[in-house]
Amino acid sequence: MATGADSARITAKVQGRDITLHGPLTKDEIRSAIWWWQSADPETSEEREECRHDHDDSHKDVITTLGGYYEVSPDPRTPEAERLVDLVYDELNANE
Repeated sequence: MATGADSARITAKVQGRDITLHGPLTKDEIRSAIWWWQSADPETSEEREECRHDHDDSHKDVITTLGGYYEVSPDPRTPEAERLVDLVYDELNANE
């Protein structure tokens, strides 16, 4: 039986939180995971607020892929953010 050991994995540090993405994921799932603090989910709004207050803006939000380190834009709607989502999507779904 195959386990998750062979699935793609990408790590990130965003808003002071360590994030690990395991493939395969859709582009919307990737956006939600990377820009989690902008989620409309009211149940986590207090957690988002607490983390934002504790976040040290002197540290850049970064994601690590096979291609290197990439800075995470604070706005998921920028062209740079879209390219990052495409890159992460391609890496997480490479075996399909």
